[in-house]
Amino acid sequence: MSANAGKAGAAMETNVKEALDRLQIELPSWGFADTGTRFGKFLQPAAKTVEEKFADAGQVHQFTGACPTVALHVLWDLPKGTKPSAVLELAARFGVRPGSISPNVFEDQIYKHGSLANEQETIRRHALEHILDSVRIARELGSRDVTPWFADGSNFPGTANIRARKRWMAEGLKQAHDTLGDGQRLLIEYKPFEPAFYHTDIADWGMALTLARYAGPKSRVLVDTGHHYQAQNIEQIVAWLLDEGMLGGFHFNDRRYADDDLTLGSIDPYQVFRIFAEIRFYEWETGRRADIAFMVDQSHNLKGKIEEMIQTVMNAQELYAKAALIDFPALAKAQQEQRLIDAENLYKDAFSTDVRPAVREWRRAKQLADNPLAAFRASGYLERITRERAGRSTAAGGYA
Repeated sequence: MSANAGKAGAAMETNVKEALDRLQIELPSWGFADTGTRFGKFLQPAAKTVEEKFADAGQVHQFTGACPTVALHVLWDLPKGTKPSAVLELAARFGVRPGSISPNVFEDQIYKHGSLANEQETIRRHALEHILDSVRIARELGSRDVTPWFADGSNFPGTANIRARKRWMAEGLKQAHDTLGDGQRLLIEYKPFEPAFYHTDIADWGMALTLARYAGPKSRVLVDTGHHYQAQNIEQIVAWLLDEGMLGGFHFNDRRYADDDLTLGSIDPYQVFRIFAEIRFYEWETGRRADIAFMVDQSHNLKGKIEEMIQTVMNAQELYAKAALIDFPALAKAQQEQRLIDAENLYKDAFSTDVRPAVREWRRAKQLADNPLAAFRASGYLERITRERAGRSTAAGGYA
């Protein structure tokens, strides 16, 4: 090996180590439960209770070293009467912490025509009270982020007053914002369609941004990477929200069509890389670390639940490490001088670099297995829970 090659390899390992030391990814509790499609479910030895969800999430964190928190869903994980102290004890037992708190204002029958944007004031109030309860639960669990998603919208032209619904949504979010505690945030998510196919009340990042600004200074926008049309330039949205100081977090997944719930990086890893690149470029240019919550929002009907989460984290680590290899001073110079090929190649060279040896070195330094997926498979955990959870016909929690 030449001296230059040795220096380059050492520099790569340093960049990857610095990046992976920072990268923490929150796991969704519902990603460990039996879920499916509108056609049905194919059952697995999946988690049914919040205890089992913490246990399974703890396995992912144990083998990847990158997932210390678990997003919880109020309706599925924290029914009325749940004691926060009991939840905290369970989480500590399995080496993780409660993460973001997701209200559920889309599953009850009363939400047939919407929640905060519903024409009926009593239903708007009911939805708001649930969100306020979620804020309280988050505060009691020490969770920073409250992450509501709204199915509100309509399916037929002329059936809804779009402007009135916008105002109702804004008013409800502002009231929720005003109950946030110190250090808490309200992350507002958007989705272009489903289940509302004519108009969705928060259909894109601009609507979410407008509502977040109206709600107040503790509000930010949450970008779900699956919630976009096929040709959408998600990294441009990320760049704009970063520049506006309004990017709060991600729900990571991948899509072939729209909200497909596919494994992060399974369809278009270069897009995930480009998103990470925009974040790293912003941080280099401003000298500030972006305060972004990286969260997974996937729940698979076919892949093994725990193995799929480990695979997702490994994909994210490699793609984030690749983005850390971009020579941003050279990139900024090439952009300024309008050397298009040189600028593009700085992206492509970083993306084409095999970072797996450097990632393995990082894992060894953290006393983690070189291959988290193989190590999990060898642990015997899956075989044990398969025996213990055998015979279940249903499981609680998750999208039906």
